[in-house]
Amino acid sequence: MRAALAAAADPQRAPGMQAYMNSEMPYRGISAPDMRAITRQVFAAHALAGCDEWRVAVLELWREARFREERYAAIELLGDRRHKDCRTPAMLPVYEELITTGAWWDYVDGVAGHVGNLLRLYPQEVRAAMRAWSTDQDMWKRRVSIICQVSFKKDTDLDLLYANIEPNLDDRRFFIRKAIGWALRAYAWTDPEEVARYVAANEARMSGLSKREALKNVVPRSRPAPQPCAQAALRKDILIAPLKGRGGKRQ
Repeated sequence: MRAALAAAADPQRAPGMQAYMNSEMPYRGISAPDMRAITRQVFAAHALAGCDEWRVAVLELWREARFREERYAAIELLGDRRHKDCRTPAMLPVYEELITTGAWWDYVDGVAGHVGNLLRLYPQEVRAAMRAWSTDQDMWKRRVSIICQVSFKKDTDLDLLYANIEPNLDDRRFFIRKAIGWALRAYAWTDPEEVARYVAANEARMSGLSKREALKNVVPRSRPAPQPCAQAALRKDILIAPLKGRGGKRQ
């Protein structure tokens, strides 16, 4: 994997990627689509014998990484379909190591998706772990406990989501405030009225950032329907806005 990534390196792109991510670890300068293609090829060409070998490979890629893409490859290997039967609650300590030693949103959010998949498969065991993570001293474990269900939609365990948000409502660290808003915003696609109710009930403790994010998918009931001319202007804005370019990092 390291040899394949080195062969695909783009030294012209690497400094900008490192600066954007504010990363001490350098980049090879490989785009995300190219990263995915490389990892698929390497995983297919170098089969791993079983769960133990797979887990060791993940940790060796992660621990011995000298470039950020090598750690991205470790996260990709977590999701490789050839090892789906290896993804059990016994992997939680591995996820935890990647979260706490990665300690930045690109790594943490990538691992959070795998934690969420584990929650779907083993709700009782992983639910207990997420409850514990929601009050952990490590901020990133708290973040994962909040965002691990962002793709669940109607399958969201709302009691778990609210229970994990509760001990973090007074936290004013950006990545916690953003996580709360992101998780609620994702659930608002399923039940916007419930999200509006929850925000109203907890408005005194919730940060402005969390509230704004949570309510992005909630249309106020008092909002009047657009008039024909306003609808035309809205369509014009939608067509033009992408041409202006809207920057901004992930959640």
